[in-house]
Amino acid sequence: MISISIFEFILIGLATFRLTRLIVFDTITVFLRKPFHEMIEETNEDGQVETYLQIKGEGLKFWIGELLSCYWCVGVWVSIILVVGYMMFPGLVGIVILILAIAAVASIIEMIVSKLVV
Repeated sequence: MISISIFEFILIGLATFRLTRLIVFDTITVFLRKPFHEMIEETNEDGQVETYLQIKGEGLKFWIGELLSCYWCVGVWVSIILVVGYMMFPGLVGIVILILAIAAVASIIEMIVSKLVV
C-alpha cells in the first residue's frame, strides 16, 4: 500500500492545480495547445466579440485537442504524473511539487485579493 502524509497530499493537490492551469489556460503554454486548438472570434448581435475554441484535426490529433481543453482530464493525468514521479524520484519531483504548490497558493491569494480590491 502506498502511503503519503496529509501534508504531501495537500502539496501534490496544490501542485496539480497549478500545473493543470498552466497547461490548459496560461498564455505561456499556448504553444502546446496551438497545434490542436483554433480560437474563433465572432461578433454577436450586441457588437461584443465572443471567442470560441475549436478543436483541430481528426483521430489522435482531435483527441489530444479535446484532452488539452479539458481541465478535469488534464488534472487527472497531471496528478498521475506527479504522484508516480514523487514515488519514484521523491527528491527531484518533490522540489517541483513544492515550487508548483507555492505558485498555486500565490495564485489563489492573488485571485482573492483581486476580488476584494475593485
